[in-house]
Amino acid sequence: MYTTTDDACGIHLITDRTYTKGELIYQIENYQIVTKPTYQTIQIGRSLHLEELGIIAYMNHSCQPNTLVDTTNLAIRATREIAIGESLTFFYPSTEWEMDRPFVCLCGAPSCVRLVAGAKYLSVDVLRRYFINQHIRELISAALVESALIEETSHTVPFLPTGLGRPNSGYFANGMA
Repeated sequence: MYTTTDDACGIHLITDRTYTKGELIYQIENYQIVTKPTYQTIQIGRSLHLEELGIIAYMNHSCQPNTLVDTTNLAIRATREIAIGESLTFFYPSTEWEMDRPFVCLCGAPSCVRLVAGAKYLSVDVLRRYFINQHIRELISAALVESALIEETSHTVPFLPTGLGRPNSGYFANGMA
């Protein structure tokens, strides 16, 4: 892997070899754990984030990512075949509940979420298309339970992140939302 700065995306991570689906691309090591997110951290728990990630801090977001970041095993794996010269990307809401710096997505994927602000702001229907880490699944469940409790006590529709409604059995199958 190596970085480059020669296009409109700014600094991003480019492969210098091919990867097969499921292949380990990078084992995350030599990091610091912090309690406050930044634009270069990866969330690994309710209020825990990894920083000082070295070269992988340059992985960009895509709504059609070619990698996944597994925060349980601290591993980055290919989600499909990846050719030499491709940018390595992952779906930021798979690790982030609320982004430190939300942004308008320009990935161009047909299913682009448009605004990347964190999993909190996406519907369960959108999230189920992606690998979602355990801490994000737990935060979604907590938000759904809180919503149900508010609805039961107030009989009004509370403000919730877009699309989050009552829990739906089986919506977390196979690590997907």
